[in-house]
Amino acid sequence: MEIIARLTADSVVKTLKDERQVVNFSVAINDSYKPKGSDQATKLVTYVDCSYWANPGIAQYLTKGTLVELYGRIGVNAYSNLQGEAKANLRFHVNNIKLHGGSKTAAKPVEKSTPVIAGELTEPLDDLPF
Repeated sequence: MEIIARLTADSVVKTLKDERQVVNFSVAINDSYKPKGSDQATKLVTYVDCSYWANPGIAQYLTKGTLVELYGRIGVNAYSNLQGEAKANLRFHVNNIKLHGGSKTAAKPVEKSTPVIAGELTEPLDDLPF
């Protein structure tokens, strides 16, 4: 399954008892439709909780408002709350993440890389492909 959505909050990395790490985050999927016989569009938002197990290092890029494309499988968690009411939530088990852009708010500062000076190259300049 494929989902394109925005993160609702910054991601959180959890460490389990067996030292495995999981990145948890939530996305909002926006949709709209016009009911038959109406000129007014109805907007619908579906919230999905996500978990990503492959690489916890991506968590720093998964910030509130970031547009992401997610691939994986979806499941439903059903439970009863403390008041005995039946509840459920959608859980997306993410296999692959593509980042499509930062949040609409301020982005985190990016560290500048040190420029490479031509005298520091170890390869002969004649062998470069350009």
